[in-house]
Amino acid sequence: MLPETSSIRSLFLAGPAGRLEALLNDGSPNATHAAVVCHPHPLYGGTMHNKVVHRLARGLGRAGAVVLRFNFRGVGQSQGVHDGGVGEIEDARACLDWLRSGYPGLSCTLAGFSFGARVALRLGGEATAVARVIAAGFPTDGRAPQWLLDSAPQRCFVQSTHDQYGPREKFEQLFNALPEPKRIVWIEARDHFFAGGLDELEEAVAGL
Repeated sequence: MLPETSSIRSLFLAGPAGRLEALLNDGSPNATHAAVVCHPHPLYGGTMHNKVVHRLARGLGRAGAVVLRFNFRGVGQSQGVHDGGVGEIEDARACLDWLRSGYPGLSCTLAGFSFGARVALRLGGEATAVARVIAAGFPTDGRAPQWLLDSAPQRCFVQSTHDQYGPREKFEQLFNALPEPKRIVWIEARDHFFAGGLDELEEAVAGL
């Protein structure tokens, strides 16, 4: 569970396409880092309340982070419309900037699940303030794009052993092609959504 000293509150942030709905876990007074968590694909029901996103946020909170999760444009009470992943990167950047301004002394982590993992990895490769990226359920769709092969901060992948969108053999090929620093944690689960392995997912994130 989250530290007893933490609190979760709702808020709205200024985003590039209008306000962004968010939840902030303030963390403990001795928070060691700050994290932004990105949710799965908006066009397939993805929101910040997704169970994997919730577990990512809770694991990061247990590890001592201030955690901000948010709805991409057009989701929930966030304004705007889906932008095919381009505008969503800018949504995440706005959230990262907001978190950095509020907690300037803390190192920053970007995390995400599925589509959100892709957004976090793209932004993490561009934003120099990001110390690491945690990508859960990263979908493989052929060869790794060039942006994923470029140098980046530490990238920690958390993958289900039976992910239908990121089969283990294909994912290992992609992972082996990536530059250091990198890490992968396999979670014994039944599918892309970590069915049967959510507790293990949370534990893994809390221990990263």
